[in-house]
Amino acid sequence: MRSADIYQAIADNIGKVIKGQQPAVRRLLAAFVSGGHVLLEDVPGTGKTTLAKALARSIDAEYHRVQFTPDLLPTDILGVSIFDQRDQGFHFHRGPIFTSILLADEINRASPRTQSALLEAMAETQVSVDGMNYNLDPLFFVIATQNPIEYHGTYPLPEAQMDRFAMRFHLGYVEAENEIAILSEQNRRHPLDDLKACAGKDQVLALRRQAADIRISDEIKAYIVDLIRATRAASGVLNGASPRASLALMKASQTLALFDGMEFVSPDHIQELAVPVIAHRLMLDPQARFAGITARSVVDEVLRQVPVPI
Repeated sequence: MRSADIYQAIADNIGKVIKGQQPAVRRLLAAFVSGGHVLLEDVPGTGKTTLAKALARSIDAEYHRVQFTPDLLPTDILGVSIFDQRDQGFHFHRGPIFTSILLADEINRASPRTQSALLEAMAETQVSVDGMNYNLDPLFFVIATQNPIEYHGTYPLPEAQMDRFAMRFHLGYVEAENEIAILSEQNRRHPLDDLKACAGKDQVLALRRQAADIRISDEIKAYIVDLIRATRAASGVLNGASPRASLALMKASQTLALFDGMEFVSPDHIQELAVPVIAHRLMLDPQARFAGITARSVVDEVLRQVPVPI
């Protein structure tokens, strides 16, 4: 089966449960296959948890969900060593982070100490506990969520942690006809209960290797760097995007080209992903925010100003 066909099969399978969210599913799979992580920022009830479950079931992958709360400890995520009196030794009991797909629900409700427990895992695909390193699943993928309108009792993610996410985007409300379809399909049971796997973990890992081989010209690389550097000089921006953003944009665009059955990355792929990859990494000064400038509007303006390679 061709790479584009595998992608389409997974996207269509998720679409059986998640209605009217094709652009979001495409971004999610681009981040997943390229080895990045995703931050879903949206109001409750838009299907964030269902999306994560649908992805896991579509590829028959292990899935864990952690509800982040103020009293959550790092050991609740990573695991803990417990003394066993039978052999007078400590044994490590793995936490929910040892999975293929981890849903970190309402990540901004946990303390910074607990939030930081995810950093090494997201960056290095390993965790360190009591001086020992434990490797995670090669497919390890974090889908974190947060509510953008309710900040009481939350701990905003610091810039260093926001930069660890390859993309941030939202699902939003679906069109009326899709909402009617959701009501009809969930009248008696949830369609997620009947969702079957349409691909395997080995196929996803193969897609990841193939995406890395997609050709990206020096002109497109220069275009990526020009976009990222332009955010650092943009008006109202205190801190622009980092080189990690350049890497994330390159890898995700290669993955999109693979999904589209193309052998090379085009400027259209870069432009499609620029906002979800770059916007959440920008720090605006207070005056710019007061004037109504948003990170998205900064990226949109950069896209208009930076010349597109021919």
